[in-house]
Amino acid sequence: MSAAEVWRVRVSLPRRGLAACEAALEDIAEACGWFLEDPAGNEDAPDELWCLEGFSRQPVDRAALEDRLALAAAAVGLPPPPAAIERIVDTDWVSANLRDFPPIRAGRFFVHGSHFDARPPGGSVPLQIDAGTAFGSGEHATTQGCLAAIDRLLRRRRFRRPLDLGCGSGILAIAMAKAGRGARVRAADIDPTAVRVAALNARTNRARISVQPSDGYRSRFLRRHRPYDLVTANILARPLASMAADLSRHLAVGGFAVLSGLLVGQERLVLAAHRRHGLALAFRLRINGWSTLVLR
Repeated sequence: MSAAEVWRVRVSLPRRGLAACEAALEDIAEACGWFLEDPAGNEDAPDELWCLEGFSRQPVDRAALEDRLALAAAAVGLPPPPAAIERIVDTDWVSANLRDFPPIRAGRFFVHGSHFDARPPGGSVPLQIDAGTAFGSGEHATTQGCLAAIDRLLRRRRFRRPLDLGCGSGILAIAMAKAGRGARVRAADIDPTAVRVAALNARTNRARISVQPSDGYRSRFLRRHRPYDLVTANILARPLASMAADLSRHLAVGGFAVLSGLLVGQERLVLAAHRRHGLALAFRLRINGWSTLVLR
């Protein structure tokens, strides 16, 4: 077997079976992940189908796989889920990844990887971000929505104390720093790997960012520098809703918050949570079934 050969397992099932079936793949797959099969659907709907994927560098025994999945599904009251095994051969993964990450425009921002060797368009704000171990390389609709919203806000006024919460790769913090006319941006993430990646990307882009680990808004680092006049958080709908009170305590009067990581069908949940704490919708952007909410 060449080093480029990989076996991909795909399982289609409702959300309540994801954790059990992922555990069933633990000894088979070296990496697993899942996503909503219909990106415009409602991730909380009990009948919504999700795709669970696992990847292995060894051939997968179908009979053993199906037995494991059947037992896992039965434990949560589901029938055996359909599974597919696909052998992926002779792929140059590095080249393929670079081809799949062409430059992206979002407002003034021009997001490109290190492989891009042409001149960025005139008048654009270039952001060099490689797809990697932290979320936020620009290709996802939520990141594009946040960048477009940031650009729109920065054209209206100057922000002096921006914060990117759950910064991932640091792309939003870097965008605010580079287009924000000298603003010193704070960034934080619960994942230490993301903190390291964001700091590295900030150096690569020569952006003035202070990045620290934080579980939500709980760190002393974030409390010390509040209030923030612009907060970005590209996370998920339910964590955003649960942190609405924290956001209201950290956002300056007259400040703005750019929230994403939610589907259009989850807007009501997120908006209701924030309205209870005095935040109002300024505008929203929708891209491919995903929503970006701008609150003030």
